[in-house]
Amino acid sequence: MTCLSLFVASFSYAQNVQTSTDDIPQDADDMPEGMLISEEQLMKDYTNATNLIPGKGEGRILSYDDSVLVSRLSRIPTTIEMPLNNVTREFIGTYSNKMANAVAVMLGSSNFYTPIFEEALERYGLPLELKYLPIIESALRPTATSKAGAAGLWQFMITTGKRYGLEVNTLVDERRDPVKSSDAAARYLRDLYEMFGDWSLAIAAYNCGEGNIQKAILRSGEKDSIDFWTVYERLPRETRGYVPAFIAATYIMNYYCEHGIVPHEAALPEATDTVVVKKELGFSQIASMCNVTLDGLRAINPQYRRDIVPINHVLRLPAVAMEAFIQKEDSIYSSSSSDMLTSNVRRAVTKDVGSTATSSKSSSSARYVTVRNGDTLSGIAKRNGTTVAKIKRLNGLKSDSIRPKQRLQVR
Repeated sequence: MTCLSLFVASFSYAQNVQTSTDDIPQDADDMPEGMLISEEQLMKDYTNATNLIPGKGEGRILSYDDSVLVSRLSRIPTTIEMPLNNVTREFIGTYSNKMANAVAVMLGSSNFYTPIFEEALERYGLPLELKYLPIIESALRPTATSKAGAAGLWQFMITTGKRYGLEVNTLVDERRDPVKSSDAAARYLRDLYEMFGDWSLAIAAYNCGEGNIQKAILRSGEKDSIDFWTVYERLPRETRGYVPAFIAATYIMNYYCEHGIVPHEAALPEATDTVVVKKELGFSQIASMCNVTLDGLRAINPQYRRDIVPINHVLRLPAVAMEAFIQKEDSIYSSSSSDMLTSNVRRAVTKDVGSTATSSKSSSSARYVTVRNGDTLSGIAKRNGTTVAKIKRLNGLKSDSIRPKQRLQVR
């Protein structure tokens, strides 16, 4: 049954209303950061702006009777408790009305990310409904960064990310890698569940840390049947909204049709493939030789912060582009554009951390030449008052071999 037919069939349960996409809940401090985002903000994200086509809804349903909501929550096949109360009802209303257009955007993105989440959760035997946590964490934006510095779809802090094996440096931030961060998140959630023995507490601990949950349990004075609602009043304010937001996200991702929400159509590649690069590569040379756009590469390789894939790292490509990569592999690796890109990035990094006036002057005085037919390194060195050894060092050359139209730094 289509969203439209479900919408018509459900009309008798509720009012048909038009909603604003710009409303943000008044008690914003209680809301996870992933819920404080409008459709307009989501569409500014280059991943969504490049790869999503807006759907057309037929109107929105504001609310349903509690009996309908309870029935729907009970039909979600999960071992995680999904109660309806005043708090969860309010969050369901937020997603189905004030955030309905943002939900449409996230539904479009979920077609690409959900299989990645499910594979990681299944690997460790966890409830598959945990795949909805990135909805409230990052609104499914792999490049999202919180005010506190958490990053990626699963919003890892650097310390927690490194504890679970995620690489973070100038060129790479694996917190933004959908595959690796999902595996790390699954292992973290597994550990939290083993610690607390209750999924609502494990989910809350994912938000505020296991230490805060342990303190809340001690302050509650309870010893038996402890869950999220038992310690609710003793939790940090945002965490009080976190589990209800998760329940609401699970609900809306299963019952969006009944609320007249039409997903945006995702244009992210249906199939991708990966290759471990044998040499540092720049996105520009990959894009030009494999007939993909820079934005397209960034969308499926968000972990590379400066458009560079370091040696022995994984590059993800649309399946249709992988054949071109394999056929042109030697040409891609022999291209000097990666070396030039790396050089530019490293100069930029030096400037970012406070380069000296001397280093700035040295960078600005760099000189380049383009190799002509018949040129040799010794001839170029002689014309420019330098040495072959220096040219080779500046350009990372291991031999005297050069080619026409190659750009070389000579000083």
